[in-house]
Amino acid sequence: MEIIDGNHISRAIIKDLKKQVSEIQGPPPAITFIRVGENPASIAYVNRKQKVATEIGMLSNIISLPATATQDELFKKIDELNNNKNVHGILIQAPLPPHLIEREIFNRVSPLKDVDGFSAANLGKLCQEDETGFVACTPAGIIELLKASNVSISGKHVVILGRSLIVGKPAALLMMKRSDGDATVTICHSKTKNLSNIL
Repeated sequence: MEIIDGNHISRAIIKDLKKQVSEIQGPPPAITFIRVGENPASIAYVNRKQKVATEIGMLSNIISLPATATQDELFKKIDELNNNKNVHGILIQAPLPPHLIEREIFNRVSPLKDVDGFSAANLGKLCQEDETGFVACTPAGIIELLKASNVSISGKHVVILGRSLIVGKPAALLMMKRSDGDATVTICHSKTKNLSNIL
């Protein structure tokens, strides 16, 4: 078994990103995080994202909405950010409260600012292996960890546990990509029978 040192790899990536951001002519890129509710895990996760964004030299902002925020209220905030030329990326922290329809909210974000890659437009580009789209962060991070560790998945059988829009589905598409993956992928989920036989 090989243990991948994610902390070591992330430090190298952050160092490289600092250099790239410092070489940008004009104002640095700006990202806005939207969090709905007071889920402790979401608060910690968004704060961590903002810390890293600041560390590499980006401008960042967190918009916190109450758990009672309506779909229309969230749409209005997203529309404002879509139309703000000084905001380059929008990230909606999931999970959202159950009364909100995540799919519609992710699709409300402009594909050009959908840095989490959850919109239908960016997921479609991933499916078509179009490199111009944004890719979901966690699956993209997994690929980066494998590359940095010189772990090839070409021709391998990769088993993915979960079929979520955030991790499972985009991870499967990335693992199958001709340019980076070329793996044979099996997706297992809560209804999969005889899971132990697959693993």
